[in-house]
Amino acid sequence: MIISINGIVDAYVIKFCKMDLQLKNKKAFVSGSTSGIGYGVAKWLLSEGASVVINGRKQYSITTAIESLRHDYPEAKVSGLQADFEKVDHIDRLISELGDIDILINNVGIYASQSFYDMSDEEWLRHFQVNVMSGVRLSRKLLPKMIQKNWGRIIFISSECASIVPTDMIAYSMTKTAMHTVSRGLAQLAKGTGVTVNTVMPGSTMTEGAITFLEGVASQENKTKEEVADEFFTNVRTSSLLQRFATVDEIASTICYLVSPLAAATNGSSIKIDGGSTGGIM
Repeated sequence: MIISINGIVDAYVIKFCKMDLQLKNKKAFVSGSTSGIGYGVAKWLLSEGASVVINGRKQYSITTAIESLRHDYPEAKVSGLQADFEKVDHIDRLISELGDIDILINNVGIYASQSFYDMSDEEWLRHFQVNVMSGVRLSRKLLPKMIQKNWGRIIFISSECASIVPTDMIAYSMTKTAMHTVSRGLAQLAKGTGVTVNTVMPGSTMTEGAITFLEGVASQENKTKEEVADEFFTNVRTSSLLQRFATVDEIASTICYLVSPLAAATNGSSIKIDGGSTGGIM
């Protein structure tokens, strides 16, 4: 019997009773993975025995993340590559250093809350370069090798904003929608092989960035962080069925399954992990 207290299952149970996702000896690269969902995915992959290359803009953040991952998983095969995805030469260097990759997680992204009328062309292009072209460039290099060896996984991390489209985040939402088209096209290029390409759509997630945002609003409005979080779903994300922020682990564990051999029949798909916020039955 598994006993949980307040919905929290003992870490011992998670470690020793979870399903084997058959990821041992697989090598993964996760872009933008020194924090947030990317870091969570890296952690879950390591827990399943995969080797992982993480990525960040600053070497310091990479070093800190690796130390944290090795603290949790002392035997982990984890390394890091520094690259700023706004700079094409950084991407070219990263690709040249990556080597053979079995699993590609296109997670890196930027966003800005800004009036549509005030956002410049340069800022629109910056969003597109980082959020979309990062995955295009990495996939263009790695997909042919995956097809050649008849096994591989590519995941694009989209967002509920691809469907909801907040009016202060139109540029960001556009890039997240574009990911679905790229992902579906790549899946069709790999038709009939052991390679799958999918997009996941996380909903509002309690990342470090979300925590900072909630704490800032709480300070300004003299409220607790929990009150601000509750009001977000009461007043802003009213369509959510979950009515709370998802945890990083809830998102990362689903992604980890999707890149496993067990998920071979899931291909060319958009998988919602949005707590029901985008609505509909499809």
